[in-house]
Amino acid sequence: MGKRGFHQLKHTADIYLEAYGETLEEAFEQAGLALFRTIIPEAEGADLQIKVEASGADLHELLYDWLEKLLHVFEIQQIVGTQIKVEQIRGNDGYRLEGVVAGVKYDREKHKTGTAVKSPTYALMEIDTAKNAVRFVLDI
Repeated sequence: MGKRGFHQLKHTADIYLEAYGETLEEAFEQAGLALFRTIIPEAEGADLQIKVEASGADLHELLYDWLEKLLHVFEIQQIVGTQIKVEQIRGNDGYRLEGVVAGVKYDREKHKTGTAVKSPTYALMEIDTAKNAVRFVLDI
């Protein structure tokens, strides 16, 4: 693919996204940014930082856990992620990743809300390790 980023794909009821990067770690970073931008389309700054860890028996479960943990960062800690760094995805008897989310405190007056996300899903989830791309659906 050559670059990193994400874009929305067509879906009749939910939000279907594809994220990609030069590495699988970058694809997971972009997936996280896609989640945050779905909820809050425009946010700037990175004065808060939080470490996020995810794990899974396989890469699908890892992506689901990662997105779910990021959704909790927004819902529980009220942090809108604007920058994400996945240090490394390790696969030894399951998969683990450690990441850092930088962002800003959610401010209802300042941040225009996008689409409320209930949860990530396994529906249509794909992980292409050859192209460093992931596809997933967010239940809205």
